Amino acid sequence: MDISIHASFLPHNDPAASLAFYRDLLGFEVRKDVGYNGMRWITVGPVGQPATSIVLYPPGTDPGITDDERRTIGEMMAKGTYASLLLATPDLDGVFTRLQASDAEVVQEPTDQPYGVRDCAVRDPAGNMIRIQEQRPAARRSQA
Repeated sequence: MDISIHASFLPHNDPAASLAFYRDLLGFEVRKDVGYNGMRWITVGPVGQPATSIVLYPPGTDPGITDDERRTIGEMMAKGTYASLLLATPDLDGVFTRLQASDAEVVQEPTDQPYGVRDCAVRDPAGNMIRIQEQRPAARRSQA
């Protein structure tokens, strides 16, 4: 089989704040920005990786979701327990310094984890947990 991940979806509740985080802070490019009935779906992705995207979407827009479920989604987003994403970079310290200098909510500073990765964690403006791992060169990865 030849299957790849094309897009992941993360909820947002403030399009301007989400753009500031993903485009301006993380350096992702905006691929689509679609508005409908006062809502916005914003597709972003890493520069040079056109086949991989994140769709920032208004939560609770699925017609099958009840009002109670919409409230639960809102509550979970506010607590930061609704959605998460794992990113990777060869310069974790540089990315973390940039995040720390912004108004991003730092959850964990760069840490060597007992399971063999070095990472940090922040929340995006909607409360989504964003973990960022340090990419190691292939030679070092195979020795781990």
